[in-house]
Amino acid sequence: MPPDFLKTVVLPLALMLIMFGMGMTLTVADFKRVILSPRAVFTGIFCQLIGLPLIAFALVWLLGLPPELAVGLIVIAACPGGPTSNVISHLSRGDTALSVTLTAVSSIVTVFTIPSIIAFAISYYGAGDGTVTLPFVKTVGQLIAVTLLPIALGMWLHSARPSFAQRMSKPVNVFSLIFLAIIILAAVLKEKDLGQQFALAGPAALLLNLLGMALGFGAAVIMGLPLNQRITTSIEVGIQNGTLALAICLGLLENARIAMPAVVYSLLMFATGAFMIVTFGRRKLA
Repeated sequence: MPPDFLKTVVLPLALMLIMFGMGMTLTVADFKRVILSPRAVFTGIFCQLIGLPLIAFALVWLLGLPPELAVGLIVIAACPGGPTSNVISHLSRGDTALSVTLTAVSSIVTVFTIPSIIAFAISYYGAGDGTVTLPFVKTVGQLIAVTLLPIALGMWLHSARPSFAQRMSKPVNVFSLIFLAIIILAAVLKEKDLGQQFALAGPAALLLNLLGMALGFGAAVIMGLPLNQRITTSIEVGIQNGTLALAICLGLLENARIAMPAVVYSLLMFATGAFMIVTFGRRKLA
């Protein structure tokens, strides 16, 4: 598969398909929960949009990451949650409605915050010797095209043909996972010094994942949220949209080295997600 085809066709299609699948699970009522459950939503959104990027910047400083890997870690922290976090939250017997709401709200907000955060990281760390740029207007337009529009279309289909949307949700999710596997494999095989990159990006990606989950759970405890919402907040803050991160790194920034933290992160988050499922998914509900 030619690299340009991967970046210009497969990546956008994969992300649009995933966002469309998520949209088919959403209704207007999901967004009303933002008003009905402000404490839980505010806790998750604050940790995800502010707390996680701060953790990423701190890890870059503590671990002394080289510029391109530093930007790659910031890209992950700037991304919203994704469909994977919804599935893991559901299987962990968390608050699935809260998970969907947090993912939906963060997906909308980060369309506007991602360009600023990443542009700052590129400027600050000097990734790519200053040759990598991220035009704000262009990036916002592209993110809207591959995230908000598919979500809106999926919500419309859910409203117009609920039974059809329900039948289609499973195959769409399967195809989404296949696309994600292809993207990760292509990014991994493109790297010549793969072992070194995993050694450099692995600890940072794992720490971002674990510290994000700890932040979400701890903040939920402080805010007095019930266990199921603590679980969901932990998962939503700790497990980001790896496909979106890869799409930004490979499609917009066109830099495979910057994508390495996202590649490693996308693999590790399944392991930590499985831990949450095993730990909390078998408990008896009151």
